[in-house]
Parts: sequence; C-alpha cells; structure tokens
Amino acid sequence: MRRDKTPLLLMEQLVTLLVFALAAAVCLRAFVTADGLSRSMADREQAAIHCQNAAELLKQKAGDIPAALGELGDVGQREGFGYFVSYGEGWSEFVPDGVRTSSYTLQVQPLDSGVPGLGKAQVTAYGWEKSTMKELFSLEVAWREVTGRG
Repeated sequence: MRRDKTPLLLMEQLVTLLVFALAAAVCLRAFVTADGLSRSMADREQAAIHCQNAAELLKQKAGDIPAALGELGDVGQREGFGYFVSYGEGWSEFVPDGVRTSSYTLQVQPLDSGVPGLGKAQVTAYGWEKSTMKELFSLEVAWREVTGRG
C-alpha cells in the first residue's frame, strides 16, 4: 500500500510560508524603527543648527537677546521661561492662526555668569510631541559685555 505524500508537501510549504512571513514582519519592524531614529536625528541636527545660529547672533549683538532672536523670527517672552521663537513643521516660520500650534521652540534663558563684564545664556531647542515639550539640543553661550567708553 502506497501512501500519498501530498499532505506532507502541503505542510512543508505552509511551514516555509510561515517562516518567510515571520522574517518579513521582523524586517518591517526594523525598517520602521530605523525610520523613526532617522527622523529623530534629523530633528536634533536642525535643533543644533538653530541653537548655534542663536548663540552666534547673541555674541554678535553683545547679549541683546531680543535683537538677536528678532533676526530668527517673532520673539516672545514669558516670565520664568525667558525669550523664545516658535517654529512650524520642518523648522519653518510659524504664523499663529489660533488653530495650529508650533512644532519647535527655541528658548534663550539669561544666566548669571558670576564674572563682571561677562554675559551668559542657555540656548535650548524643544520639539513638541502631543502638547509635551521634549528637549532636542542645548548649549551655553558667553560673550563679553560692552560698556560705554567716554
């Protein structure tokens, strides 16, 4: 009596298909994770560039924070938060319309350097995720304060 090998062949093909489906799912998850990390690093890179630009402008303007940030966009000030500039998606100019909220915020908080004639500030870039502020990049900047001569 001969046995038919068709059920065994079907079972073998089903197991092979299951293995390939599992491998595809693992690869898809890895690609999604890599894409998320790539986007996160791009945000951090842009935050670093904007923080460095703000720091250079602060040095150039001898610590005049509103004047320095005024070159980057509309400057706001909040007690305890310091000065800030808001940005839209992709670090574009943010125009408040009452509907959309900003995606990124660049903050400059004046600090006490403890040294006469030396100004200091903390420049920090934040990203907004579901109305929660997440720090992307931060640096301290110092400049020599110019006094009137006469």
